[in-house]
Amino acid sequence: MKTTSSRTADQPLHLDNQLCFALYSANLALNKLYRQLLAPLNLTYPQYLVMLVLWERDDLTVSGIGERLFLDSATLTPLLKRLESAGLLLRQRSRQDERQVAVTLTDAGRALQQQAVSIPEEIGCAAACDANTMSALKKELEYLREQLHRA
Repeated sequence: MKTTSSRTADQPLHLDNQLCFALYSANLALNKLYRQLLAPLNLTYPQYLVMLVLWERDDLTVSGIGERLFLDSATLTPLLKRLESAGLLLRQRSRQDERQVAVTLTDAGRALQQQAVSIPEEIGCAAACDANTMSALKKELEYLREQLHRA
């Protein structure tokens, strides 16, 4: 009988051979780290993603934010409501199209950006990756995401 370690590579349903598990477990570890880093900002990871989008470009529609984050409005709306309750953004009917809801940062939301500026570097340090390695890994994951969306 073969040992478990020698059989691992030729077992298509072995957990350690699954790309999905490598991504899942890495995501769990990454989310744990983000929880620690975002706690002083009183943000969850999904809220942080919304804020990143708005720090790039303020005054977006809910659908525009959703497209950027690959989220539907049913998922995004509760996030936006919590961020609005925290005083970080405002949601208002768009002046151009009453059917759309525009999202804009408040002064407090803009100020929070300065408190978050070190987070990407802290993630890189925790991952023990230099900027080039992080960039290459990000590109590979974006390629994977694009291929999976096409499938």
